[in-house]
Amino acid sequence: MAGSKLDPIDRQILAELQADGRMTNVELASRVGISAPPCLRRVRTLEEAGFVRGYHADIDARELGFEVQVFAMVRLQSQAEADLAIFEQRCRQWSLVRECHMLNGEIDFILKCVAPDLSSFQSFLTGELLKAENVATVKTSLVIRCAKDEPGVPFDVLEARLAKTA
Repeated sequence: MAGSKLDPIDRQILAELQADGRMTNVELASRVGISAPPCLRRVRTLEEAGFVRGYHADIDARELGFEVQVFAMVRLQSQAEADLAIFEQRCRQWSLVRECHMLNGEIDFILKCVAPDLSSFQSFLTGELLKAENVATVKTSLVIRCAKDEPGVPFDVLEARLAKTA
């Protein structure tokens, strides 16, 4: 298990950073019970090892006028690796597509999209996504509201799993 490579302090550092990536190193060190210099060394080691991929602000899309959020379920005509890679690269270029996940099953990809309004999304859908090479079908679902949006991983579940194996 990947999480078992980390000691409890490393996991606590990650949990604290996940909850608040803007806290100072001094505050983080205090929360995990170590002094600031070793805390900073541990954070840098976790970053270099790829456990921390970046730090981001949680922007409220609606406050910026992006009123529409849509999940688009995309089925491709071909699932050859080269065709999958081409579609993934195309998704990275579309600014309205905020997330792209390849799936197992009837749907090949699910895209999380945001747009200022429904007509903007419709223009993207009909002018870009549906016309993209290799796209067979697209089904969309408009988000009415979000009941939960938790980033990262549940550290309580990780700790419980590690306690069982100890």
